[in-house]
Amino acid sequence: METYAVFKDLAIILVSAKILGLLARKMKVPQVVGEIVAGLLIGPSVLGLVGQTSFLTQMAEIGVILLMFSAGLGTNLKNMIKTGPFACLVAVCGVAVPLILGTLLYMLFYGFAAVGSPHFYKAVFIGVILTATSVSITVQTLSELGKLKSKLGTAIVSAAIIDDVIGIMVLTVVIGIGANTSGASAGILSVIMRSLLFFVFSGVLGYACYKLFKALNKKYSHTQRIPIFGLALCMFMAYAAEKYFGVADVTGAFVAGIILCNINDAEYIERKMAINSYILFGPVFFAGIGLKTDIHGISGTIVLFSICFVLVALVSKIIGCGLVSRICKYSWRDSLIVGVGMMTRGEVALIVAQKGLSVGLLDPIYFTPVIILIIVSSILTPIFLKLLFAKNMNAAAIHELSA
Repeated sequence: METYAVFKDLAIILVSAKILGLLARKMKVPQVVGEIVAGLLIGPSVLGLVGQTSFLTQMAEIGVILLMFSAGLGTNLKNMIKTGPFACLVAVCGVAVPLILGTLLYMLFYGFAAVGSPHFYKAVFIGVILTATSVSITVQTLSELGKLKSKLGTAIVSAAIIDDVIGIMVLTVVIGIGANTSGASAGILSVIMRSLLFFVFSGVLGYACYKLFKALNKKYSHTQRIPIFGLALCMFMAYAAEKYFGVADVTGAFVAGIILCNINDAEYIERKMAINSYILFGPVFFAGIGLKTDIHGISGTIVLFSICFVLVALVSKIIGCGLVSRICKYSWRDSLIVGVGMMTRGEVALIVAQKGLSVGLLDPIYFTPVIILIIVSSILTPIFLKLLFAKNMNAAAIHELSA
């Protein structure tokens, strides 16, 4: 392939992704859905205008790294600490229940397998995809309803952030163990030890970097050198994670964002990263998902699996997060609000699916149910939240009148 052909591919990707992304936003669906559909249309499955190349794959990987770095930068550690044990419990159950039910779903469709076999890890990875929570749609809805800073709103947002942290850790362990198809206990212990060592390394280096960036921030506030050094830290952490610890590079990028999320210029760095991600690397990543999605292999089984996959994804978050809320003395309606607020899926689910594809734990055909899940959850979550909060307000008004 001639080098200049890359420019043609990029031009087609950027134009189609932007047009369909804007169309998706007009339809009240996340813009990334339009970008994925754009990749599907221009890719080998439909029009065949753009093919998957190693260059586009590498650009997409940079897009993933930037997205996870931005997610880390946007983490509010103070809110996480403020909500304390409740948010942690909600997040843990919000990961555990989808993980278990997703694994069982795959095995019910394609057969049960012994623990440690390749088939078993493919089943577990389906569960890993379901653990991810995308809170962006929920935040927007809560903000519109004036409930973002309420007790429930703070709990949902904090639990979603912790949920993603736990989900990334689960992803790291499953990918590490899945690569060792023998499933030997020594291999599992090795993966866990490497993961723990990585987080120890991140804690030591992170503290030193935080102090350094805080000093730089004080002296050179809102200067371009801060985002540049921040991006360098992100790239180094992504490299070190995979090279020296066998941990997914996205985990390193996310941790780099966490390290810098409390400096004064964290939002400024995030804005600068968003420019690169929004203009070039993000569209290439999301369109790349569409390019890799193979619709030729869709069968009746895949269609049925997709329906069950979406239902399990939505119900498992409501069960896991809602029941914990009820145990913690929340009312049934408030518990349902917490569960519904946690059921959206978005970029993190796609990133997890992408990593599974790259290590052979996921087949391209399973991008289809992931994309359907993102669309369905993004549409249903705002509708259900508005209805539930409206009932809450009506119940409160009736209570006041009766009093």
